[in-house]
Amino acid sequence: MTADFDPAQPGFGENPWPAYARLRAAPGLPLWQGFRLASRFADVQAIASDRRMVRGTAIFGPDEQRRMQRAENFHDMPFHERFVQTSMLELDGPDHDRLRRAVFPFFTKSRLESLRPFVTGWADAALDRLVPRGRFDFIADLAAHLPGQVIGHLIGTDPALAPQMTQWSEETVRYFDVSRRTPARKAQAERAVILFHDALQDLHAARKARPQGDLMSAMIGAEDAGLLTHDELIATVMQILHAGHGSTIDVMGSGLHALLAHPDQMARLRADPALMPTAVQEMFRFAPPLVFFHRYASEDLTIAGQGWPRGTKFGLLYASANRDPEAFPDPDRFDVARRPNLHLSFGAGPHVCLGNNLARLNMDILFSRLLARTRSIEAAGPATWKAGLQAHGPLSLPIRVTTH
Repeated sequence: MTADFDPAQPGFGENPWPAYARLRAAPGLPLWQGFRLASRFADVQAIASDRRMVRGTAIFGPDEQRRMQRAENFHDMPFHERFVQTSMLELDGPDHDRLRRAVFPFFTKSRLESLRPFVTGWADAALDRLVPRGRFDFIADLAAHLPGQVIGHLIGTDPALAPQMTQWSEETVRYFDVSRRTPARKAQAERAVILFHDALQDLHAARKARPQGDLMSAMIGAEDAGLLTHDELIATVMQILHAGHGSTIDVMGSGLHALLAHPDQMARLRADPALMPTAVQEMFRFAPPLVFFHRYASEDLTIAGQGWPRGTKFGLLYASANRDPEAFPDPDRFDVARRPNLHLSFGAGPHVCLGNNLARLNMDILFSRLLARTRSIEAAGPATWKAGLQAHGPLSLPIRVTTH
């Protein structure tokens, strides 16, 4: 049945929804490129929430781990193996929980509220430059810059370094797309990790000598207390940017695209700004930025109505689950007031997204300021979209704005 499921096909990135609907209609969990694809909400939620389902390969012996690494072309990348393939995202159990506890205090909703003045100030300064132009690319001119600046501020890096860090992160994350791995992307990913590592080493030395109230300083405190190793510190700080910047850019773009495609919902949001929190939730549900993650069965088990042997590899299609009519009434309808809205865009279980509150804060502020500063927003040309299965979002989104 999965013969026609081809994320590399032209047009998939812009409109993957018919392909997901066909998968949801198929019985069981179809096999695709070694993955058992879970596309229905109940199946995705059950697999993601089950601690017997793991992301890392520690359940396999060293020889099998190396074979799998070579099969997926993740070998011969020393820095990538050291800081990306063994990051918190790829760990499970006590090690994952330990690293998560080390950074969690920085990602609580109350702690992140302290960033509101910084994010608002940055958004207003950017809109001061862009709105008078009347026409600009929402992605290239605005959305592409905000998450990196905010995460850099949180970490403690020089604001001037944010564009370079986001580029390194893009080059690293892009190689995870199972449908688009190439030798050039492999070399690019390894080089990006090396450069990012060197920049973080410099910041580590600076904060070691002179601590401040940023994440790097707090992580150094955890390192000194023996709560994590130096490599784990560098890998965790990298992962925060890898996981948070590109996905937020993507959902900002797809969120505005949804508003442009549903002018009644944009008008409703303008008329009632108090709807912004539910509108942001709906943007995440309607077009999740990260659509595909994997899990391994760490033991023989029964899930999604079938028995599976240890080592079975599952592909979780969060974007498909969020359009499942069994979980959401009229799921293809974009509704800025949708309640309840228990979507899976942030995952579920032990690996639920650590930065979900930060992403929502950025979205809330950016869209609130954009709507407050404009009278109308219209498409000024067609959007272009990312290809493949790893991420969903526009590469460009030209818009035209008018002011009050």
